[in-house]
Amino acid sequence: MFSDTHFHFHNIVTERCINGAEVLTHMAAANCFFGMDIGTRCNDLPARQAAVEKSISEITDARLAEKARNFMYYSAGIWPDVEAIKDRYNQMKVLREHISKASRIVAIGEGGIDHHWNPSGVDSHCENDYDEEVYQGERELFQMQLELAKEMDLPFIVHSRDGFQDTLDCIKNVGWNKGIIHCYSYGLEEAKAFLDLGWYISFSGSVTYTKKSKLEEMHQLLNLVPKDRILCETDAPYLAPVPFRGQTNTPALVDNTYRFVAEHRGITTEDLCDTVDANIKTLFRV
Repeated sequence: MFSDTHFHFHNIVTERCINGAEVLTHMAAANCFFGMDIGTRCNDLPARQAAVEKSISEITDARLAEKARNFMYYSAGIWPDVEAIKDRYNQMKVLREHISKASRIVAIGEGGIDHHWNPSGVDSHCENDYDEEVYQGERELFQMQLELAKEMDLPFIVHSRDGFQDTLDCIKNVGWNKGIIHCYSYGLEEAKAFLDLGWYISFSGSVTYTKKSKLEEMHQLLNLVPKDRILCETDAPYLAPVPFRGQTNTPALVDNTYRFVAEHRGITTEDLCDTVDANIKTLFRV
């Protein structure tokens, strides 16, 4: 029933020790239309594809294994950590090389701007690491990837956290307005700015965390996004939706996000699934 717009399957298989075959079997049995394994490192594509293929080979039902192979797609991109920013020219060369040798690539990313300072978090982002050179380099790395997407006529998966204006500036500098504002975390006015340029807005399990005092604003946001621009996503292994918040996320939980979004838009979950499937077909040309 439920579509999974995109998810970090590589993390599930290789880092969190969750049974990848079990996850893919669940998705195939639920007639999942589309799953995308998203890249975050310049050279991670071969390992991610191998991990997914290994998981598919472990599915005991041949019919479900074939379904999984047919719905799996990939992106490739560079997440903006300090090391990648400082090595951006070399890393872009590596990214291009890996993309040129791969199949079923339907997007570039995720990449973008992240100014969420949390040294103790999984991202280890520290404000002291960001001098002017790194700040400008982060913008350049993002724009280089946008240029690659433009060159290849592929949608881009934008990671943007606590960096709206920089994100918007970079997008406008390149002039490539095809893709997703992934795991959307801003407000109404920011959404309008992205929508006006032609971007899709994707909501993850984090929307289910909304406090009661912010529910009306979230309601407005979820209804602001036009039918032909809305997507829902997993972002596994992070951001598991309520009532699983704090647990390792998997695509098996994405129905909770769909229910939350559908309820606020005043439609059925089935209607939302049909809408997201249609938008995926348009955006990723699958």
